Amino acid sequence: QQETNTMSSKMTVLLVIFLHNCLVLASDPDPVQDFCIPKTESSSSILPCKNSSLVTVEDFVFSGVKNPGNFRTTGFSAMAVTSSVFPGLNTLGTSLVRADFNVGGINVPHFHPRATEIAYVLKGRIYSGFVDSENRVFAKVIEEGEVMVFPKGLVHFQMNVGKSPATIIGSFNSQNPGLVRIPFAVFGSEIKKELLEKAFGLSAKEI
Repeated sequence: QQETNTMSSKMTVLLVIFLHNCLVLASDPDPVQDFCIPKTESSSSILPCKNSSLVTVEDFVFSGVKNPGNFRTTGFSAMAVTSSVFPGLNTLGTSLVRADFNVGGINVPHFHPRATEIAYVLKGRIYSGFVDSENRVFAKVIEEGEVMVFPKGLVHFQMNVGKSPATIIGSFNSQNPGLVRIPFAVFGSEIKKELLEKAFGLSAKEI
């Protein structure tokens, strides 16, 4: 009986260690080489690296965020720079976004399931914040030259409260941070209307 209990305890410890390691490895892995510029012409779903002798400085430069992108009806424009548009980021565990706001423009509540974000205000005044798992709101107006961090997986939001357009650069600790916009995930998906009516206390017409 004692031997069985000892074996059971050992198995429990091994299981805990295994689960811990799985959680640790759930982020972007460390690269095993200096860089890996993918061969974009490959038909494989896993792109092989370009021969390092064929890599040039142009593989590490991206010019696609010089100007704002197309603005949404919310007065917001976002240009994501991930490895899919900038191959030089491949395997490096980082990415960024340029976000532009018209006066009164908003970045709707959203979260990134795979990354922490650091937002740097290039110009303007942005009401910016996030909500933690206890529904506490951490928000304030940040201005040019200031930085705010949004912890991984937490809902955050931004609004231009200045009298002129504003721009933010957001940096992520993942080459593929993911993006879930709350309004679209809730009301733009195929969740049954009956559930949403009960959850939000809204009528079918309002939904």
